[in-house]
Amino acid sequence: MTEITVQPGIMDIALYVSGESKLAGREDVLKLSSNENPLGCSPRAAEAFRASSAELHRYPGTDHAGLRAAIAEVHGLEAERIICGVGSDEVLQFIVQAYAGPGDEIISTEHGFSMYPILARMVGASPVIVPEAERRVDPQAIQAAVTERTRVVFIANPANPTGTMLTEDELESLAAGLPAHVLLVHDGAYAEFVEGFDGGAGLVRRHPNVVMTRTFSKIHGLGGLRIGWGYASREIIDVLNRVRQPFNLSNAQMAAAEAAIRDTAFTRTCAELNARMRARMRDSLRQMGLGCDESFANFVLARFESAEMAGAADAALREDGILVRRVTGYGLPEALRITVGDEAGVTRVLESLRRFMDARRGA
Repeated sequence: MTEITVQPGIMDIALYVSGESKLAGREDVLKLSSNENPLGCSPRAAEAFRASSAELHRYPGTDHAGLRAAIAEVHGLEAERIICGVGSDEVLQFIVQAYAGPGDEIISTEHGFSMYPILARMVGASPVIVPEAERRVDPQAIQAAVTERTRVVFIANPANPTGTMLTEDELESLAAGLPAHVLLVHDGAYAEFVEGFDGGAGLVRRHPNVVMTRTFSKIHGLGGLRIGWGYASREIIDVLNRVRQPFNLSNAQMAAAEAAIRDTAFTRTCAELNARMRARMRDSLRQMGLGCDESFANFVLARFESAEMAGAADAALREDGILVRRVTGYGLPEALRITVGDEAGVTRVLESLRRFMDARRGA
């Protein structure tokens, strides 16, 4: 028996379980469990990744200058206020490493992304979970939960797994109502799926205690490469860079990401397809009698009458070779999160659910 001491909070972390990708005996599995882009990544990104194989023996640059410049150009930001990480998760980790520790509190919401409490425990801070209002982040509940020990507030907007989001006015009210010692982290992993939304960039410019994070895993289809980024004041970015490993991104990651973000036509195609298919899924689920909030992401949350019915629907989908996401761990046992696929994928999942609902009504 080892006598090595584990840091406080570490053993309280439940291991993260990713979305399934395989079903025994099925070759036609439709994976709608991880919010992946049904169109994959930009062909330009794939070509840049292949071309980078000639330089595998070279160490990458430590400042991510080319990628930061591309992000800044496409999104109208200042490159020196951008930090890149191994997925946006690593940027979130930098934040808690730099700004929280034992005795501090980190706030997230009732149905918020499961990584937020994990990040709090990772640094010995206490996770504080505040209620949501009908599956939407409640700014007033967050502000009411803030204490002198609060250091970070995490919100995903649009939110995962609910797909709901705050309005610009609600975001501004939340940021303006937080004390100066609290860092508001606006996680915009799904921001590109919302037409005209800046993902929180304006909020960062107006409030020095706000950080915006983004990812290449969703609309850019690079989940397998793990690339993310953050945008904040120069002071905060300087702090975060001090805990960032100098070679955290490879040349291949940076080349693919730069090509992906510059291929704005492909990004627009993905967003337009998602908007059409998302509306079709929402309307169809409601017609079946299922609860389905307006989603602003690349998935919908289908709500059933009970946890038992959600489990039965999940089993029926699996019988048809379709994998979706149970979200019991997010406090939503009666719901299934379903990634928005392409036309064929959406047709397949809706037909399966329609058969299930018809069978339930006939029972």
